[in-house]
Amino acid sequence: MNNLRRIDLNLLVTLHALLMEKHVSRAAQRLHKSQPAVSHSLASLRAIFDDPLLVRRTGKLELTARANELLPLLTEALHQLGALIDLPAFDASQAKRVFRLAMSDYGARVVLPGLVRRLRSDAPGIDLQVSQGSRAAMLAGVHDGEIDMAFGVFQAPLSDELRTHTLFIEHFVCAADKNTLPQTGHLEKTEWLSRPHVLVAMQSGENNEIENALQREGVNRRVAMTLPHWGVASRVVANTDLILTAARRSFDLFQEDSPLQLFVPPYPIDPFAFNMVWHSRRESDAGHNWLRQAIIGTLIQGEDGQQTGG
Repeated sequence: MNNLRRIDLNLLVTLHALLMEKHVSRAAQRLHKSQPAVSHSLASLRAIFDDPLLVRRTGKLELTARANELLPLLTEALHQLGALIDLPAFDASQAKRVFRLAMSDYGARVVLPGLVRRLRSDAPGIDLQVSQGSRAAMLAGVHDGEIDMAFGVFQAPLSDELRTHTLFIEHFVCAADKNTLPQTGHLEKTEWLSRPHVLVAMQSGENNEIENALQREGVNRRVAMTLPHWGVASRVVANTDLILTAARRSFDLFQEDSPLQLFVPPYPIDPFAFNMVWHSRRESDAGHNWLRQAIIGTLIQGEDGQQTGG
């Protein structure tokens, strides 16, 4: 009972932010407090619970066993208290906050232009830190709290703690130099297989939707070049006999006077779901919820005015 008298709601909210972020500076940003104030609160909480709560291991803070026990109980308690306390609503126009997003350059091309315009218009105080990594690394970052949201193609099943939303279903198209194509503007199976190809992948030999489709057909293509970035791939193909098979939205800025022609792949390639993933601990974060809805909204608007290219 004595310890209970020493705890107020602000300390509980600070503890919750610290346990979720596992980082004093990020917890301070989330709470709109100074880092020294949050550090002082952490010292008080350690005294109250007689436990360090956060300890440094391999260069970063980790939860102690006691903190792991407290987190789900604290989350539920604050959720119930939220129904009793009139907490201020998230005001995007006044918010000062940094969000950490992870995506490939394909994801950046699809997500960021519309999102940045929305933020500059409606939430100019919100900043973004965008990183890139493998699918596994992005999911690990979300799980560990290093990343707020990850965008990409993620294979189910995901962790029970992760939440996902399908932003759109994507299809594949091929691109080749117009001067190397027949008058029909596309290639039949034999011609397509006889040409050298460009593969966009983080690592050479990485499994991808295209190779999986060809394996089902019992055929192989020659990959003459593997690139880690989508942006340069179409420029590499121009004025060569190379073929690039890629997600259609990677060609959204395709110009009518481009030397390239887009056409449907001669082999059926399954479409894929492009997903947004976040951790369940962010569900009660009003700012996080606002940003997720902003991303969904900008992509829906983009769909309405999407270029077809080719």
